[in-house]
Amino acid sequence: MKVVILAGGLGTRISEESHLRPKPMIEIGGKPILWHIMKYYSAYGFDEFIICAGYKQYMIKEYFADYFMHNSDITFDLATNQMTVHNNNSENWKVTIVDTGLNTMTGGRVKRIKKFIGDESFMLTYGDGLCNVDLKALRGFHEAHGKLATITTVSIAQLKGVLEIDSDNKITSFREKEDSDASLINGGFMVFEPGVFDYLTDDSTVLEKDPFSKLSANGELMSFHHEGFWQCMDTQREKEKLEKLWASGNAPWKIW
Repeated sequence: MKVVILAGGLGTRISEESHLRPKPMIEIGGKPILWHIMKYYSAYGFDEFIICAGYKQYMIKEYFADYFMHNSDITFDLATNQMTVHNNNSENWKVTIVDTGLNTMTGGRVKRIKKFIGDESFMLTYGDGLCNVDLKALRGFHEAHGKLATITTVSIAQLKGVLEIDSDNKITSFREKEDSDASLINGGFMVFEPGVFDYLTDDSTVLEKDPFSKLSANGELMSFHHEGFWQCMDTQREKEKLEKLWASGNAPWKIW
């Protein structure tokens, strides 16, 4: 089963770094977050990737073209113009990088890689989120229910105090957040059948809007709830949180 990774957005909410590189190429522990995501999938045996690139897409292509340069010790013999790669730190990956456009929306990016998927089921996730979801269980759940789409849902706790307001705009209570105040959101780590392509129209299609709404209305969208670790990297603060977890040696997503 191929893994499609959305990696083409501008990453404006973490502009401190995304003005220099694509958001999925921002590093955690000296490695692009894209690499961490791929290593996680690979640990479950998913080794074929399709990367939907866009903004500064050449940087993603250059990273994989020079993968040995980034991850191995190398001797350059300038007299003979030869290069020797030592401790070959390679991966058993097949990586297809597709320029899906600078301003294309998420659904449009997925539509553009249809020819690389064919008639197969495929996984899809965002290039800025890490988790420790059981991908084997996710795949099994998807195959068992027989619907077109499964998304991994995660709980996001309230960060602030909770207000209750009546119809006259009077605050009737104020209390600290509780676990029960958490909201379910789409955490990525999705599984789709090729029939999902029928819900995607053009480059302006936002996957999370009309396609998901229509899939839901047709009873074709299922939730795989994940209660473990999940963290996106929308802000510099979230990046620093992931950096600290990696540096601690106990990053929940490091299972390889």
